[in-house]
Parts: sequence; C-alpha cells; structure tokens
Amino acid sequence: MTHFKDLGLAKPLLTALAEEGYTTPTPIQALAIPTVLEGRDLLGIAQTGTGKTAAFALPILQRLAADPKPAPRRGCRVLVLSPTRELASQIAESFRTYGRHMGFSVAVVFGGVKYGPQVRALAGGVDILVATPGRLIDHINEKVANLGAVEVLVLDEADQMLDLGFLPPIRRIVSTLPKKRQNLFFSATMPSEIGKLAAELLVNPAQASVAPAATTVTRIAQQILFVETDRKRQLLAELFADAKMARALIFTRTKRGADRVAKYLDAVGVKADSIHGDKSQGQRERALAAFKAGGVRALVATDIAARGIDVDAVSHVVNYDLPNVPESYVHRIGRTARAGADGTAISLVADDERGLLKDIQKVTRQTIPSFDRRNDRALGALAAVDKATMPAERPASPRPAQGRSGGGGQGGGGRNRRGGQGGGGGGGGRAHQGGAHKGGSGGQAKSNSGPRPIASTQPAARWSPVD
Repeated sequence: MTHFKDLGLAKPLLTALAEEGYTTPTPIQALAIPTVLEGRDLLGIAQTGTGKTAAFALPILQRLAADPKPAPRRGCRVLVLSPTRELASQIAESFRTYGRHMGFSVAVVFGGVKYGPQVRALAGGVDILVATPGRLIDHINEKVANLGAVEVLVLDEADQMLDLGFLPPIRRIVSTLPKKRQNLFFSATMPSEIGKLAAELLVNPAQASVAPAATTVTRIAQQILFVETDRKRQLLAELFADAKMARALIFTRTKRGADRVAKYLDAVGVKADSIHGDKSQGQRERALAAFKAGGVRALVATDIAARGIDVDAVSHVVNYDLPNVPESYVHRIGRTARAGADGTAISLVADDERGLLKDIQKVTRQTIPSFDRRNDRALGALAAVDKATMPAERPASPRPAQGRSGGGGQGGGGRNRRGGQGGGGGGGGRAHQGGAHKGGSGGQAKSNSGPRPIASTQPAARWSPVD
C-alpha cells in the first residue's frame, strides 16, 4: 500500500488529505487504518513523529460517517484521552482538518481555562471529544458530562498517561463508558504496564508496531557535549552562533530552569521564550504560536509542557539537562526530524549526569558521538564575563531515576476541591506526541564533527496532576 486511496478511505477524507499535501501513509498509518476500519481494538506502538494521530483520526471519521446519528446530549460519540493540554488541542485540530468536508463537531476539555465554554459545548453534545483526564472527571462529578454513549475510546500517549499517574482517573472514566465500544491505545514505548492495561481494557486487540520500543529516528544526528554545569549557558549561547540552528527546542529539568535559560538567551541576543506548567494556558499558547511562526528562535520547555509541540521545522533539540527517565530522551529528540526532514539533537552533559547518559545509551542501544568541552578557555572567559554582569545560575541537580512505571509529572500543587493543598509532582516521564506527517523514515544521519567553536471568574482549581 503506497497511497491513502489504497486504504479504503472515503472521498471526503482523501480530499482533505490531498489539500494538506498528504499522499503516502506512514508505516503506522498503513498498519492501523485498515484494522480500525474493521472495528477491532488496537494497540499501536510507534516512534514519536510518525503520524499516530492520523492513524486513528482518519478511520474514526469514516466510522462516524458510515453511521450518521445525532451526538448525545452532554456526551460524545468518540472520546480521546490525552495527557496534556497542548496535545489535546493538536489532536482536536487534526480531527477538524481531516474531517473538514464531513461536518462533525469537535470539542476540547482541559484545565487552565474557564469551565463555562466547555460546559456549553458538552450541553448540546459533540461527535468527538478530546480531553485531559483531570478536567473531564471534574465535568463528570458536576454531572455536566455523560459518557454513556461513547462508541470509540482512544488513549493517546498511553505510556505517558501512566507515568503521570493517570491510571486511577483513566479507570474512573472507563467505568462510566458502555461495555460495548472500540478501544484504541497508541504509545511510543511499550513498558510492561501498558501490556497490563491493554489486557485489562482491550478485547482481542490487534497490535501494530513499527519500531522497537525506545528507538530513535534515523534522520536525527545526535551528539553529546561534556561541559561543566556552570558553563552550560555559555556553551548554549555558542551553539546559537551557527545560523543553521534556526529553530531550537531546549529541554530543562525544572520550570525555574526553563525561565532562567530563556532569560539568559534573551540577554545574549537570542530571542527566546519558555513554556511550562506554571504558565497560564494563554501564555503557553502565545509562546507556542510565536515559536511556530518564527517569532522566537528558541523555546525552552519542560517535558510535560512540550508533549503537544508538533512543529515540523524544529532544526535542533538541545537537552540542557538530561531527563531522569531514559525513554524521555527518545521522545524529546523526536521533536526534530519530523515530516521527513533531518534534524540535530545535542545534549549538554555535566559530570553528575553521566549515570543518566549511560541509562539513555543502554535503552536506545546506541553509543552517541561525544565531544569534550570541559576546561575550555573560551567558555571560561565567557563565564567570567557573565559572572560579573549576570546573576549566577543555580544548577538543577539530577534526581534518582524513577522506575519504568514512573512518578508523577512536574508541577502538581494547587488546591483541591475541598480547599486543601494539593500534592507536588514527581519526576520526569516519557515525552512524546502524536500527529499526522508526510513521509516516513530516512537514511541514517551521521554526526562527524562537534559544534563550531566561537566566542478569576473561574472556580477554584480542581484535582489534576498536570492539566
């Protein structure tokens, strides 16, 4: 199968795909779409950036078109659960794009915004509802959402859901669904916990797997730069002197770290912004829009906030801090080399992060090319100047790695419904995101050299770990 028309898709879907310039399905799409059209449950495993969103959105839209009926009041026909706000928005937009000639209604439910518009959208019923678990449970508790008519349940980024502690709310939501439904799980990795949840919720599922768990995209040129913790900022600024670093996504371990790095880049003439869980939804959307439009050259993010970032033109991913969970490295660098393009991933590694690097290379089954920038005189001189003119940076020390079941996500806190103080988040988690993309995998990219050296009215916040 080499074209979408070979998959048995309806003409309105093929028209929308052609308008977007998509003609050739990715491997996960070629495997998943026929299976979903048959009505079977599915467990889909594929790397980030391989088009998982279209793999379920296209056959779902065709299923709805084949059985037209009014959307249930206060409910939906299709429920898609997503770990983050950004990913939920992106999935909803994909449904709108592919179904633009079919007339289906799509709504999004997540935290950080007012309840009123969401309640009104649910009141009349929607065909497709994309939601984060925490806010959806709030609506269920308030009896403004009734999921008794759901025909298809999609759990996107299933491994990340578990890492963020969403298993109890997922079970709570599933308990409100009809027993007869189609279940679709999509994930970038396949830890044992996903197998257990699949066995619990999927019925005689097919499995579509197009890559081993925790493998990296071949088009990404990776490199490690060993550097002292207190000279990472200077090395990062040096990297931006290369004009090829046109649009970079930078990962930090903490929210404060993201703000400090963005502020430093601005100070040295690199337009930057940050995105993390302490930002309002409006701030996050504006920062992401500016990054997509090229208004900022660098977007500094934590793992959780970056889950829904799907920008085809990200030239570089920089791991300013290595992640505590090794699989997160795969999902981070998967933000580049999307839609058939090439990309570069650079990790700045301090001595106290070598254990994390060892875990990453073990999980990815790769030895990443490395270059030693420790005791570099040029960086030392820049650091001395910065020390005299800028506030000192407080390093984010790596915490012990969590087990594969993961801890909670960053953030947490806030107040619960009864006014008590909410708990803080745990560490790390897998970072990835689904979306439709042109093209597929390419040849192995190689890195043969290091970088070029140069001198409210809203109710009180309710339970939810990240949304």
